[in-house]
Amino acid sequence: MMKKVDFKKELNRLYKSSSKEVVFVDVSKMSFLMVDGAGNPNTAQEYKDAIEALYAVSYALKFMIKKEKAIDYVVMPLEGLWWTDDMSKFSVENKDIWKWTSMIMQPEYVTKDLYDKALEQAEKKKNPPGLSKIRFESFHEGLSAQIMHIGPFSAEGPTIKKLHNFIKENGYELRGKHHEIYLSDPRRAKPEKMKTVIRQPIK
Repeated sequence: MMKKVDFKKELNRLYKSSSKEVVFVDVSKMSFLMVDGAGNPNTAQEYKDAIEALYAVSYALKFMIKKEKAIDYVVMPLEGLWWTDDMSKFSVENKDIWKWTSMIMQPEYVTKDLYDKALEQAEKKKNPPGLSKIRFESFHEGLSAQIMHIGPFSAEGPTIKKLHNFIKENGYELRGKHHEIYLSDPRRAKPEKMKTVIRQPIK
């Protein structure tokens, strides 16, 4: 009997947010496939390569788990951590100096052994150029604030400002990296309908 799981629904509070108000979330430790890089995500080939590799391995893992454990789950959305060496210069206007980690959350069934097999499989099948940069590790974000942004990435400025103001007004400080969760496929969704969860770890 095939068991079906939708982690986005199970982790609803982390992967769904109101676009009207900022909420606090405590993000537990989870496992991710990750690729690090630098440069403007709209133009950097390195970014495109990273995403292709992340999906290739994520789908290889999904089908292995479906076959071996009779569990079928929905591959999680793409996420991104974004920063600059000097965070005072971090701006939506200057993406060329951005650094990033692109990542996709993996369910608890994924072990190091399965990950190694999935890497091998992805290499044989497609061998995407970003494959050698992938790593599999746990990430613990802890206490954070988040809000849903609806619309194109280029219009995120006011939503980010609202998030940061809310954090400061409630007596917290920003820590860690700016985090985005892409719930819409930019190739299919109209820019004005795109949904992105914007999260900021706090202390």
